Amino acid sequence: MVGFGLLTVGLIDIAGHATLTKEQHWLLSVFLGIVMCKIVYDLTGVVSSVFFSGYAKLDKKGKLEWNNRGFSTFHAIVVAAASLHLLIASDLFDAASQDELIVNRKSPLSDTILGISIGYFLSDLAMIIYHFPVLGGMEYVLHHGLSVFSIIQSLLSGQGLIYILMVLFTEITTPFVNLRWYLDTAGQKDSKLYVCNGLALFLGWLVARILLFMYFFVHLFSHFDQVKEVYTLGFYSLLTVPPVLAMMNAFWFLKIARGLIKTLTRARYRK
Repeated sequence: MVGFGLLTVGLIDIAGHATLTKEQHWLLSVFLGIVMCKIVYDLTGVVSSVFFSGYAKLDKKGKLEWNNRGFSTFHAIVVAAASLHLLIASDLFDAASQDELIVNRKSPLSDTILGISIGYFLSDLAMIIYHFPVLGGMEYVLHHGLSVFSIIQSLLSGQGLIYILMVLFTEITTPFVNLRWYLDTAGQKDSKLYVCNGLALFLGWLVARILLFMYFFVHLFSHFDQVKEVYTLGFYSLLTVPPVLAMMNAFWFLKIARGLIKTLTRARYRK
């Protein structure tokens, strides 16, 4: 993990000094994302076999999904932290920081994060399709396909990164989703941790994938004069892809809410 972090920092530093062309930077970032998935996938298996006795009892499909969720969790933490930094902590999208339109702003870090995410989504999508439907159904294929389509457009055009980063930040809910699966697989559905994680998932999903998407649309239409400057395919993608993702998020939110109610009811009856 330390090596991956140093490689990421090194890539950003190289790009910042213009040693790489932007095309080389993009390709290296995508490659870094793919390598990240492979490294974390293998490490998840090694660490789990040492610290979790139940891992050895899983069948081939169980270990496949266990390891797959390991690199999806790692990717979620990396891109959510980077997106939060770029959107709030940095002045990249501060209206007063520069004259450039907000929809046209980018940085070496933002390009790197988009490239890494493309690498992740391509890797995960390849695994989902190859092992279909073990790692997820068509809804996951649709979600990942739309994500890759949107991120590639933004990376190549240099436009709309602020909205891509908002959507990438919603990955912050992924660790809670994966932890729920891990606890369920480990036979810990009756534990307090499972209940607490369910509450955290519900609240996190509400904030990151429901309320944030509402803010997304408010921001989009309040800056519509700038959004209209985005090239044609990107413009119509901004108007069509986010609503589809929002509906998928709402559908999954209802399932999460129902699951939480069942969990809380079961916990109350145990008392």
